[in-house]
Amino acid sequence: MNIPARAEVVVVGAGFAGLSAARALDRRGHDVLVLEGRDRVGGRAHTTTVAGVPVDLGATFVGPTQDAVTTLAAELGCQTVPTYSQGKNLIRWRGRVRSYRSTIPKLSILELLDVSRIQWRFERLSRQVPLADPWTSPIASRLDDGTLEDWLRSVHASAATRDLMAVMSRVTWGCEPDQVSMLHAVRYVKAAGGIGPMLDVESGAQQDRFPEGTQQIATRMAEALGERVHLGTPVRRIERTPDGVVVHYDGGVTTARAVVVAIPPQHRGAIDFDPALPDEYALLAKNWPQGNLSKAYAAYDKPFWRNDGRSGEALSDEGPVFITFDVSPGRDGPGILLGFTDARTFDPLPADQRREQALACFATLFGEQARHPIDYVDHRWGTEEFSPGGPTAAVPPGSWTRYGRWLRAPVDGIFWAGTETADTWTGFLDGAVRSGHRAASEVEGYLSTTS
Repeated sequence: MNIPARAEVVVVGAGFAGLSAARALDRRGHDVLVLEGRDRVGGRAHTTTVAGVPVDLGATFVGPTQDAVTTLAAELGCQTVPTYSQGKNLIRWRGRVRSYRSTIPKLSILELLDVSRIQWRFERLSRQVPLADPWTSPIASRLDDGTLEDWLRSVHASAATRDLMAVMSRVTWGCEPDQVSMLHAVRYVKAAGGIGPMLDVESGAQQDRFPEGTQQIATRMAEALGERVHLGTPVRRIERTPDGVVVHYDGGVTTARAVVVAIPPQHRGAIDFDPALPDEYALLAKNWPQGNLSKAYAAYDKPFWRNDGRSGEALSDEGPVFITFDVSPGRDGPGILLGFTDARTFDPLPADQRREQALACFATLFGEQARHPIDYVDHRWGTEEFSPGGPTAAVPPGSWTRYGRWLRAPVDGIFWAGTETADTWTGFLDGAVRSGHRAASEVEGYLSTTS
């Protein structure tokens, strides 16, 4: 398929952010071209199958107040189902497996009190941090100078509380608490509406999922855009000229009036900008790294854990699987367990050992039957050849106060999108869609003043 030599707007990246921007601009009558380096659309939403059932290797869940992505999905005819959460949850803690209900596991009274105390102090801090420009907060420098782990120790969080917060850090940012800026942690949680809405299943961000997978949403957006979406076309260079921008990709160039770069901040560094962007943009790309998170799925004839009154949700303080969910299509099977795995210990292993260790974790939680699936699949985002890493940025100390103001600030005709640039549901599918809409509006404003 020939790529046009000219377009009004070029969008770099066919994830949820880039396709949402292109869709919005197309609906407003603009000539849009989307260039994607991968051989598929969806970005960090990638659907495969296990035992013939669609499962998401990346972004999976949606919940209340995530109106941008749920509205988009409804418009495209992509249905959701509730995430199964009936029955008792499990926790493997200090060598013992116990059951509990609700978000907070059943710990001792003192441990529960400490978790509640830390959650209250955390969310009190968030009220002092503005979402759009967190570096302007009076406490920004103090928070950004240290990590989440530093703060937990400064407020004398118990070992149990620190371990629970480590689980949150791994599943949220794909990193340990001593790697993420406390300012980033506070802003991120605030953008999700609080720790409860971010972590809960019922009434939280994991409340619903798409039985046909999340990638279908991106696929349907791309199908509507048709020949304006080009895969296997990595952008290598963006040149700014008096007449607009020239986008250089493998095999050719396209001239446009504006470009939307809709890829993670870290991966912006793979594009050569000419003339060079202000130094702060290059430093931002180097200091806004992706986390690393992997997943494992095991399929069984039926969701046997439900027979014992278990929800399929579990937490573990031993890896590599540290949190699980039941994503079975129904009670008649197949039964499918989703496990989030610690990339540090999981990713270096060969395939057979990854499978063995993941199933051993499932068996410790749900019984020996879990060692014998009818199908298994895992995925390591950090080992991908193109745009590695996920689920989102694990922003280290110092980055927000030094470089945050350039995260989405346009440069001439260059605009930025991606879930990391969103102020609501940052890091989630919803944030990606919102960022695409915001970038499209910025581009439209720019085009109206430069025509």
